[in-house]
Amino acid sequence: MAFDVSTLVDYVIENEALLVSKSIFGARTAEIIMAEGNVMTGVKFAEQINILGTDAIFQDGSGCTRVSSGTTTITQRKVTVGEVAVVEDVCVKTLNKKYLSKALTKGSDANSIPFEKEYTELKANTISKQLEVAIWQGDTTSLNANLSRFDGYIKLIDAAAVSVAANAAAYIASGAPISTSTGITTANVKAIVNAMWLGLPADVTGNDDIRIFCGWDTFNKFVSAFTDQNLFNFAPTGSEVSAANGVVIIPGTNYKLTAVHGLDATNRLFSMRTSNMWLGCDLENEEDKFSMMEDQFKDYLRFKAQFKQGVNVAFPNEIVQFKLV
Repeated sequence: MAFDVSTLVDYVIENEALLVSKSIFGARTAEIIMAEGNVMTGVKFAEQINILGTDAIFQDGSGCTRVSSGTTTITQRKVTVGEVAVVEDVCVKTLNKKYLSKALTKGSDANSIPFEKEYTELKANTISKQLEVAIWQGDTTSLNANLSRFDGYIKLIDAAAVSVAANAAAYIASGAPISTSTGITTANVKAIVNAMWLGLPADVTGNDDIRIFCGWDTFNKFVSAFTDQNLFNFAPTGSEVSAANGVVIIPGTNYKLTAVHGLDATNRLFSMRTSNMWLGCDLENEEDKFSMMEDQFKDYLRFKAQFKQGVNVAFPNEIVQFKLV
């Protein structure tokens, strides 16, 4: 006699042992600053970047007398950190009626989740993703909670009002300034990127730590503009410098065009020395530290991460920036 299964719903196998986390990008900008060694630790609220400057006045050295001349200046730029907390209360009992119940520990005292490693890793990576955006787009007046904890590079550089504006006829030979109605396109992106190094102040030009930062959308248009002309070998490949990694050498220069997600959809580009970029925190890599503990009074697992972070530049007058008008 055959099985009668007409009253059963079709069973779809749900693998309780496998939870695939979506792709999350890391805080590339913070990694670049850390590699430069420009991380200020132990910052509870704010700390100054101390800047020493001097000149050297040449005099006639043929005689035996001398006259003191020249000035040495000490100036400061402040890094103000924002205090950030990420908290979530998880009720494990909500999984009792779902497929994940198979992986729960036996007993009614639910004090762990079966995918805790994946959960905490995803939390940490999501924090890194949001920090990358805040490092560039942070604004303490923003209504976006993830952007309002500290001011980012865009706001700080614009507020200083001394950077070089690349969107000008002096650096973009034709069609400058480029308007918001035109935007950044494959037709003009090469001229825009070239303007970012043509506008560098003379004292900065040639330094090996200069990077031109842009969003991935602009970066992809730049790569497309060259490949469309069959210039497939315009940039070297390798573990550090490759289009796949979001870093290419601009043809004819030694400057790196670097894609960062913090500038995605902003239509902004910034040229600066990485030694000019600073990051303040209370404890290095503190955003990677978290706790996951059981509440003694309620049946919750509580996730908590707390950290401080802020950024600034030492020399805003050495920066070239692009903005549509």
